[in-house]
Amino acid sequence: MVETSRRFPRVFSRGSWPESVRIADVLRQETIGGALLMTGAVIALVWSNSPWADAYATIRDVTFGPASLHLELSASAWAADGLLAIFFFVAGLELKREFVAGDLRDPRRAAVPVAAAVGGVVVPAVLYVVVNATTASGQVHGWAIPTATDIAFALAVLAVVGRHLPPALRTFLLTLAVVDDLIAITIIAIFYTADLTVTPLLVALVPFALFTLLVQRRVRSWWLLLPLAVAVWALVHASGVHATVAGVLLGFAVPVVRSDAAGGPDAGPGLAEHFEHRFRPLSAGVAVPIFALLSAGVSVGGGSGLRSAAHDPVVLGIIVGLVVGKPIGVLGATWLVARFTRAQLAEGLGWVDVLGLAVLAGVGFTVSLLVGELAFGTGSTGDDHVKVAVVLGSLTATLLATGLLRLRNRAYRRISEAELTDSDADGTPDVHAADVDRGRRHGVHRRAHRGRAVADGPDPEATGVGAAAGREVRPDQPAHGAPGDDGPTLTTSVPPTSPT
Repeated sequence: MVETSRRFPRVFSRGSWPESVRIADVLRQETIGGALLMTGAVIALVWSNSPWADAYATIRDVTFGPASLHLELSASAWAADGLLAIFFFVAGLELKREFVAGDLRDPRRAAVPVAAAVGGVVVPAVLYVVVNATTASGQVHGWAIPTATDIAFALAVLAVVGRHLPPALRTFLLTLAVVDDLIAITIIAIFYTADLTVTPLLVALVPFALFTLLVQRRVRSWWLLLPLAVAVWALVHASGVHATVAGVLLGFAVPVVRSDAAGGPDAGPGLAEHFEHRFRPLSAGVAVPIFALLSAGVSVGGGSGLRSAAHDPVVLGIIVGLVVGKPIGVLGATWLVARFTRAQLAEGLGWVDVLGLAVLAGVGFTVSLLVGELAFGTGSTGDDHVKVAVVLGSLTATLLATGLLRLRNRAYRRISEAELTDSDADGTPDVHAADVDRGRRHGVHRRAHRGRAVADGPDPEATGVGAAAGREVRPDQPAHGAPGDDGPTLTTSVPPTSPT
């Protein structure tokens, strides 16, 4: 009997080279966005505690928009409902691409970041509820505040303290943050929709269906797609469901791979990647920083204000959730996946590395502030305390993660240098070239095995998953799990067919 470990790649093993290049480009843009986000947050905090605090409040609370369409909103509401819809649209595109055409289309590779994201949502929420349920003044309805990781903020921290962090660990953090952001938006749609009006929601299906039909036909014309997307957003907003949900649904509607008429998956990036390149700079460089500028401002009130906030169970619950709950949830879920699949960590990495990323996942900002506004009301005392708690919790997580990651900086530098060495200057690092060669040899071996099976009798693979998927492993096609898969895998595994 084949051991379970033979079916799973090593945890945090190398991904394929094309995916590594794409992820590196994504991370660069998100890192710049993170720096802008932190700049916006600092400006908001300083401004709201300065002699010009009234000017900040005036700008944040100014209202504009068509009242007849229920869109006469404050500037902060436009940032939360409108600009963050762009952020979640990009998150939807990224997640769908990862699971359809990226390395995570292999369920074995996807298991670790998805499980870590779920653990990183459940444990902080439970700890928040425990803290608030055991005190008379506790308010448990803010339980979702410490559940999300701010990827832009976290990557900005990595740009300073973890420049040599292996790409597999960065990809893990990116995927974890995207998944738990989408879990958070699902929580918002289900638990923080106070008044639901069904009619606008049903009407929203019409422009959404037209948008889906056009993108499935690979239509890129903005003058067709943008009005439909805005109509979906406005109708979802009018229904009472938070409008950012529309961004996620629109992102999921966009196809990832090219159509057969355009050459199929091997002909180049699909429409989702095209939209991602267009909208990610807008999301990371404009939408999220403006949201931080208009949402992070809170008048602390000096030492007395901080002492008052410190006695609020909501503040304590959020800080405990971010600083303690996130590391326990992420690290615990990752360990459980490795334990039950008998998978090992990639060579050169240890559990202290996972702990460092798990602590960094406690940097919650954008979505945490959004949930705080929904739970307690924009501008309320509870909302102000949420902002103080999110800032303090995120700063604490940043400092702790910095200390842990710096301890391993030399090891990360050695791994990074080994993975980027390109001795023959062909544009592909040597370790990835070796992966491709190993995959080709594996493919030749499989063809020979299939030839013998035809002569000897029915091939179990031909009558099973392989036949159902209509796939054949060719000599020029790497076997499933070969790129970067340092752990042994079953020789009979077949790559899953990516949905269109």
